[in-house]
Amino acid sequence: MQRLIRFRIFVFLALTAALIGLFALRLYKVQAAQSDSTYIADDADSITYMTTVEASRGNILDRNGNVLISNRASYNLVIINFVLFNSETPNESLLRVLELCDEQGIAYQSHFPVTAERPYTLTVDEQSSTWQGYYRAFLANRDYDADISAQTLMKNLMQAYRIPDDWTQEQAYKVISVRYELELRSVSGVGLENYTLATDVQAEQLAAVMELGVPGVIVEASTVREYNTTYAAHLLGSIGQMTAEEYEVYKEQGYAMNALVGKDGIEKAFESYLHGSSGRKYTTVSASGDVLNEYFEELPQPGNNVELTIDLSLQMTAEDALEDVILDLRENGVGRKSEGKDAEGGAVVVQEVKTGEILACASYPTFNIATYSQDFNELKDADYDPLYNRALLAEYWPGSIYKMVTAIAAIDYGKLGEFYEVTCKGIYDYYKDQGYTPKCYVWTSSGTTHGTINMQQALQESCNYYFYEVGRLTYYAYVQQTGENAMDIVAKQLGLGEHTGVELTEYVGTRANAETKAALYSGTDAGWYGADVIQAAIGQSDNKFTPMQLVCYTSALANKGVRYNATFLKRVVSWDYQELIESHTPTIASHLEMSDEAFDCISTGMQLVATKGTAAQYLADYPIKVACKTGTAQWGNEYGGSDHASFVLYAPADDPQIAIAVYVEKGAQGGNLANVCIPILNAYFSSSSKYETVLRENTAG
Repeated sequence: MQRLIRFRIFVFLALTAALIGLFALRLYKVQAAQSDSTYIADDADSITYMTTVEASRGNILDRNGNVLISNRASYNLVIINFVLFNSETPNESLLRVLELCDEQGIAYQSHFPVTAERPYTLTVDEQSSTWQGYYRAFLANRDYDADISAQTLMKNLMQAYRIPDDWTQEQAYKVISVRYELELRSVSGVGLENYTLATDVQAEQLAAVMELGVPGVIVEASTVREYNTTYAAHLLGSIGQMTAEEYEVYKEQGYAMNALVGKDGIEKAFESYLHGSSGRKYTTVSASGDVLNEYFEELPQPGNNVELTIDLSLQMTAEDALEDVILDLRENGVGRKSEGKDAEGGAVVVQEVKTGEILACASYPTFNIATYSQDFNELKDADYDPLYNRALLAEYWPGSIYKMVTAIAAIDYGKLGEFYEVTCKGIYDYYKDQGYTPKCYVWTSSGTTHGTINMQQALQESCNYYFYEVGRLTYYAYVQQTGENAMDIVAKQLGLGEHTGVELTEYVGTRANAETKAALYSGTDAGWYGADVIQAAIGQSDNKFTPMQLVCYTSALANKGVRYNATFLKRVVSWDYQELIESHTPTIASHLEMSDEAFDCISTGMQLVATKGTAAQYLADYPIKVACKTGTAQWGNEYGGSDHASFVLYAPADDPQIAIAVYVEKGAQGGNLANVCIPILNAYFSSSSKYETVLRENTAG
């Protein structure tokens, strides 16, 4: 009897141990199939997983409240490993989903680093450092050699994933590539959340996929950026997945690994305001996919709204006017010789003089930011480089629009006076013994000269001969007195060759001086000679500046030497517009102490340009008094083509409010660029509304 009881106890314990072992094995498989940090096994028939819920990014608006970028609801297809692999035929179910996605035109992405066609080839080197790291972790988890070939990897995974022998190569590859993504979620240390098969799926497509009833395939709500204008493409920027390097920075700010961040433009510059805070949601599902429990540990907090200094209607006017002038140049040219038919790209920037706020900033050619990702390959190979932000990144010879620098230096440092006279002889022969005899443009074009003129008249007529002479006299007089370059001092304080303060990436260009030349060249070419001095005096030599710098320079001239930091940020408000987070306060970047005589000279001279000088045919009858300067940059005949054209303006001349800088590559004549400025001035000074403009047909705004 005792023996029978002991036998029964032994059988009971054995059965209990077997059941415990079975449940332990099942639990191990569940845990092994999911990331430790994301999934929690409640019991053998359910699992709890965590989802990072990205907060909606803040809106981007113009200064008048027009929404430029917002969000719209979207839906993603997500696969829950635990549910899919508890179904009877996970491979077949997965194949059905993928083939339907192909039929419906639903794009799905896998980071499986093997080409889709035979002979298989590894593509690991083409991936980001982040995904290369995930691939190495995947190999280590399976005890595969780090240098395994693509052929062997595919053979091994065919067996490991139990891919049927009667499947086509295409079918096998589809399922393996997605199963690779799913398996990565189980690899220790990777920390990826549930695999998102497809993003921003249309309602009809979602319905078709969900009708399949495949266990583990679910729909999750999300948001995507929506662009409400086709303008300002070079400014607004885009968002995307973080690189490994970016994640190292952003994780310290609490960003989830799958967070989207600003990659360029305004989206990147104001990322800290726009991003918001992610939420964490926990969901418990049964093996059959039923949701047993769901709760937020932390609710997502939307990002703040960023209001830009840009005025959308003025931006539209600026972009349209720039495009019209460049296309007209290509068709008709300008002047008696119809130069400029080879015009390429250009830029225009509009700034509020007394605040530094940028009202419009346009580059041409441009593109549609809403379709940037789809169009990228075409855009990067397109003529004239439409992706190039010329306003902030192009460094151009300014030409004669630099001459106000030389004039100020001549009066305040060279002590020559605004009525100092020089007789233009057409050919400047001071350095003839060195074989250098530059010509005034009027001599080159007509064989005439400007005669005897003073500084105001020299600005009016843009006489190179005059500025060769006063530039030389000023430079050597001040160098002998102090050892410093007077023109360089003035140019620097007016913002040329300096950061403007703008929040987007910008280049700073170079100022022509001995130090710059020594840094740029070697040997005898690195020497600083008299020829360099007089070329620098007319905005040539190594003077190269961006249109953004040129507009800040123009504003500083209008402000009698006071230069404000340029900015695109008007203010930041909370997501519900109830709280002011930050507001722009004008900040002085530099201040050139300019004498009344120097200011009177450049102000009068620039007004004469508009009424009697090189821009008179465009602006002489304009109802608002303006101060402006034309420029023609001779960029090297060895390259062929028309000269570059530059133009700067501020208005009203007697109470400056806005400054404009325009540059067109191979634009031939600076005066013609007044045709870009006139529509902008009309819009800004409109009597009905300060910024009201007529929108073109069939354009978003």
